[in-house]
Amino acid sequence: ASPVFGPIHSRRLGISLGINLLPADGKICSFDCIYCECGLNAERPPHARMPSRELVRSVLRDKLETLRAENVIPDTLTFAGNGEPTGHPQFAEIVDDVRALRDEYCPKAVISVLTNATHILKEDVFQALLKIDNPLLKLDTVNLDYILRVDRPNAHYDLPKLLARMEAFGKHAIIQTMFIKGTWQGQSVDNTGNEYVLPWLEAIKRIGPRLVTIYTIDRETPGEGLQKATKEELDHIADLVRAAGIEVTVSY
Repeated sequence: ASPVFGPIHSRRLGISLGINLLPADGKICSFDCIYCECGLNAERPPHARMPSRELVRSVLRDKLETLRAENVIPDTLTFAGNGEPTGHPQFAEIVDDVRALRDEYCPKAVISVLTNATHILKEDVFQALLKIDNPLLKLDTVNLDYILRVDRPNAHYDLPKLLARMEAFGKHAIIQTMFIKGTWQGQSVDNTGNEYVLPWLEAIKRIGPRLVTIYTIDRETPGEGLQKATKEELDHIADLVRAAGIEVTVSY
């Protein structure tokens, strides 16, 4: 399967051409979120390798040539797929290649990365994300117990350091937050109440991102018992973010 997919019409990003830096036949991620539409990590161990930098560059060039011939101009080139894109060992170099191809073929398109932000403490990943138009950094909560239960990082997760690094992005950052309800393994996973939202909001104010995008589950999830946050709950949270002077978008 190709490391470049689409274009698809994204709820949040318009006509989006996807770039998947993970093996096509499985899932590799530094999180193992119970709501991930790609399933749990253990269910889909990959056998293929990550695509090389050279392959990504050549396939993306070919795709952009084809789209130009068809008069289709992507709005965004989006690093996404079945896992965490910044986990690719050559992520920073691939970002440079994608920027060059964007400038050549579709200079008005933006480059977006959907990242769980676990690798932003690595300097090369941090610098690469600063070159991206839309680094969408995941922050579902600032409650470590909740992160360990729901996002389930598979390595040490240093929340204070990660929050400080998010602050270093400043206005360049976009924060993406998943709000859900229901239960998982007998425990509540509802992060829509004040005990979760208010500390999260304080962290958002400190980070000072240019945009917060909040959403809820849209597709089937591996965790049974999960439920969508309601429109009213999401709108209430969005109003709190707006009242703090920060732009917010909501996907129901």
